[in-house]
Amino acid sequence: MHKQIQIMFLFLILLLGCQNTTAGSPTKQIGNSTDEATKTVQNQLTVHYIDVGQGDATLFQYVDENTEYTILYDTGDWQGNEVVPYLQKENVHFIDVIIISHPHADHIGQLENVMKNFDVGEVWMSGNSTNTKLFQSAMEAVLESDANYEEPTAGDIFDIGSLELVVLHPESLTGGLNEDSLSIRFTYGEVSFLFTGDAYKKQERQIIQRTDDIQADFLQLGHHGSKTSSDPEFIEAVQPKYAIYSAGAGNSYGHPNEEVVDLFAEKEIPLYGTDMHGTIMVKTDGVKSTIETEIDAKEDKKPNDDCIDINRATKQELVKIVHIGETRAEEIIQLRPFHSIDDLMRINGISSARLKDIKAEEKACIGGN
Repeated sequence: MHKQIQIMFLFLILLLGCQNTTAGSPTKQIGNSTDEATKTVQNQLTVHYIDVGQGDATLFQYVDENTEYTILYDTGDWQGNEVVPYLQKENVHFIDVIIISHPHADHIGQLENVMKNFDVGEVWMSGNSTNTKLFQSAMEAVLESDANYEEPTAGDIFDIGSLELVVLHPESLTGGLNEDSLSIRFTYGEVSFLFTGDAYKKQERQIIQRTDDIQADFLQLGHHGSKTSSDPEFIEAVQPKYAIYSAGAGNSYGHPNEEVVDLFAEKEIPLYGTDMHGTIMVKTDGVKSTIETEIDAKEDKKPNDDCIDINRATKQELVKIVHIGETRAEEIIQLRPFHSIDDLMRINGISSARLKDIKAEEKACIGGN
């Protein structure tokens, strides 16, 4: 039976491959780039770096010739449920392209839910796969939809309305999920945004060897600000005016890495993060840009002296947290590590209302005293 399921899934993948097309969605023109050096834009582009905890999800919204366009780069972590509600709040009804940088759970995590709630024109992926149930469910949702499927490679250029997308990586697949992250530069008028997924320093160097022009005004840090990415040579080539990373508050990975933070401080490049600022929005008319944050990082509170680190605390310490009795304390200890306080919803009986109480108490933390 197990072998039969595997064969069936391979068949699904082959069917998706047969859907591969560069024609784009039936209602929007997605084609090869024009030869214009800089495209003329008439409306505002808004880029939402959505706060999805320890994951990635970025929304592009703009209008070109009275037609609305929506692009989603990555879909958040599998343990979260932020993306669909956020898209609904932003009045999204149709997604022209969903781009999955790579099939790890913190990037492809909510794809199935997105596919089931929105009409989608195209889905782009690197071409790598995993044998996880999460990946299989996501791919089945893509297959069951009317979306076209695409596996772009380095050198491909697409126009989606007035937004130009240049694929920088991968040139070919190595089988490494992070290493083969689908890396793209988005250009709107004179303003560019660069995304590299979880690509490492080696892949960043490959990108700058492959192309001379990767300058971008806004750089999303690779691998959530890990020291495995953000090679100084790469940063020098990109010359970003601003850097943005997506990471969960108090995450156990240490993202962003202190060395990376220091690198951008030394270069005097302003650094924004979803762990400190919440959702970050960049608005641009193709020339000038503004940054808006959900939270003023200067007002963020640091853990107080009573902070109880749920990844280290004893059972006797954990029961001091509201709604945490001995049974739940034992379950917390069994399920460690937790990447954010939101992960406490994995504990039996911790509802969203109880989680809100726990956060309001400001006693539970990760990596505190």
